[in-house]
Amino acid sequence: MNIYDIVIIGGGIVGTSVAWQLRQAWPTSEILLIDKEDAVARHQTGRNSGVIHAGLYYQPGSMKARFCREGVAASIWLSKEYGIRFEQCGKLVVATHDDEMNRLGAIFENSKTNGIQVEMLDKAAFRELEPRITGVGAILSPSTGIADYAGINRCYAKQFEGNRGEILFNTEVRDLVEDMDAITIVTDGAEIRTRYLIVCAGLQADRLAGMMGLADDFRIIPFRGEYYSLGPEKNDIVQHLIYPVPNPGLPFLGVHLTRMIEGNVTLGPNAVFSLAREAYDANRLSIRDFLSSVSWGGFWKLAATYPTHGVKEFYNSISKRRYLSLCQRYCPELTLEDMHPHRTGIRAQAVDRNGVMIHDFMIKSSKRAVHVCNAPSPAATSSLPIGRHILGVANETFDLGLDLAPPPWPVPEPLRN
Repeated sequence: MNIYDIVIIGGGIVGTSVAWQLRQAWPTSEILLIDKEDAVARHQTGRNSGVIHAGLYYQPGSMKARFCREGVAASIWLSKEYGIRFEQCGKLVVATHDDEMNRLGAIFENSKTNGIQVEMLDKAAFRELEPRITGVGAILSPSTGIADYAGINRCYAKQFEGNRGEILFNTEVRDLVEDMDAITIVTDGAEIRTRYLIVCAGLQADRLAGMMGLADDFRIIPFRGEYYSLGPEKNDIVQHLIYPVPNPGLPFLGVHLTRMIEGNVTLGPNAVFSLAREAYDANRLSIRDFLSSVSWGGFWKLAATYPTHGVKEFYNSISKRRYLSLCQRYCPELTLEDMHPHRTGIRAQAVDRNGVMIHDFMIKSSKRAVHVCNAPSPAATSSLPIGRHILGVANETFDLGLDLAPPPWPVPEPLRN
């Protein structure tokens, strides 16, 4: 049996970023990337809102805050370098009543702490930018944008393959067995041996980490993000991304108006507990996935923390009119007739035993494996710097002795080491 130097599991934007950068850093190695789907970007990468996040809300000092700020520059660099569509259209966080202005101020200060360019706008100033949006004040984030993340994902894979990297699709992992010399990957087709392993499995992260005893303290709980698309007559309704002021007592940002790289505008997403991790039809149930969620004590503690919010999200999901009302707070001209079905995404949310959502990146290691256990938004924005970080973790964990060159993308000055 042939043995690879490193196998990477997961063909999403993080896994392919790691594969491409590792191929560049270790050109003499034998590297294999495997995925259970028939192509890259089949799940979270290909079904998100496509936003290049600036990092307004993230905890200062967190990996999310650091990698997001670097990721904006890196995503734009890559898009320009390889001719992938992007646009820095900017974002407005809109306060719809006076009670939200204090929260808006807190977001403004957090943004400044994170080194992000923001501007506080009064009602007249933001209405000049967005005359069809209603509110009492707003924060402008000019660096926020939109990107073709599925295109970026395919670019990583293409560059990896073009530099003697190997990709094996339609290959589902059944077990991982680590011994003194290597790891055996048991798949639905064959066994694969590798000296080292990097796992970027997204919605399946806990299952693969659990095969190596690294998932005792968290569980992936899936949340559906449902979107509507506005008709072509509303493609010019906004020039920026329009976000509500999030409630710090709730775990998600709320429904927003998003310009998409394809040219249309979407409403969404909400966040509804999903009965399956990868079934994008709301009526589909996976017994395995459902039992995995409800058998985790942290799930019930999370539900007990946000009981009212959970019920509201459910009713907003089944009632198009209730969903619309969330958007009419800042865009009152929208009607039910403007809302058309759009693709649904499912978010992999890691939850600990105490029912606390794990908001930052979480990486765990064994002697021969590195598992990305939680890669929440802004993982797509941050795919280059988080991929480089994972490569650094692997280099140290496996003692590879790689001499990692400075990244080719611009690194914001405060983030330089």
